[in-house]
Amino acid sequence: MPEFVKVARLSEILPGKCFKADVNGAKIVLFNVAGQIFAMEDSCSHLGAPLSSGYLGKDSISCEWHGATFDLRTGKALSAPAKDPVPTYPVRIKDDEVEIAL
Repeated sequence: MPEFVKVARLSEILPGKCFKADVNGAKIVLFNVAGQIFAMEDSCSHLGAPLSSGYLGKDSISCEWHGATFDLRTGKALSAPAKDPVPTYPVRIKDDEVEIAL
């Protein structure tokens, strides 16, 4: 069963922005879209670009290197050149603490 780990304070993840975290050696990026928090691996499945440097949409993130787009909820690749998904993580919020399941 996955264990939830604290990665940030909710107040640190500004609306429309991302927050980078290193959690147990994993590079994670959290996104705040209209108050909803999403977490995924901070690496494009195409060539490994940091998604934290990408372009955040309403429900997706686009890689700045080659434009591959991923669904924030599922990590599914929505456009080429990426074919493979990016791992996502369940998020829970307790007071001002954001936790993800690893």
